[in-house]
Amino acid sequence: MSYDVVLLIEQALSSADADRVRGLHQGLLDDGEQVVYHVVLPVEDAGAQVQAAMGSLSGDLGAGRPADLLSPEEVREIDAAAHERAGGDLRASLESLAEAGATAEGALTDAEPVTALVAKVSEVDAAEVIVLTAPHVVSEFFHVDWTSRARRHLGVPVLHLLEHENFDEQAGEGEGVSGF
Repeated sequence: MSYDVVLLIEQALSSADADRVRGLHQGLLDDGEQVVYHVVLPVEDAGAQVQAAMGSLSGDLGAGRPADLLSPEEVREIDAAAHERAGGDLRASLESLAEAGATAEGALTDAEPVTALVAKVSEVDAAEVIVLTAPHVVSEFFHVDWTSRARRHLGVPVLHLLEHENFDEQAGEGEGVSGF
């Protein structure tokens, strides 16, 4: 029997992140029950971001329409590079979890992150969700961050951890974002 946990991440997990995640579940389960982590990593739409940024600049510089700035081939190349980078981050995350003694599988998604998370939770009948991100102070303040949105859509516990910060730092004891 497995206890399924879905991890929504935005970049590669460090070994310390994997240890923290794994440590949350050690010793809490019945004999014979195994935690299985299902990692979901959204691929940023790099082509659209570049087009939007260049479109903004073109208005300032009097250039042509945003669609004229990058060819479809250039957009595909940018997107391919984003997928390659995300694939490397996913592989590194799965390796970090394996080194921490965890059983994990993962997938990239081009879907909206919370939509992909909700789908994965339903697919694996997850018992809980962990969202691991860098701090996003403004979106967290307005409760439009991934964690807040996931809590509104899911009937399972949702924990938000900050990447690359230990629990003391996240609690305001260290030099993390909550310490200023």
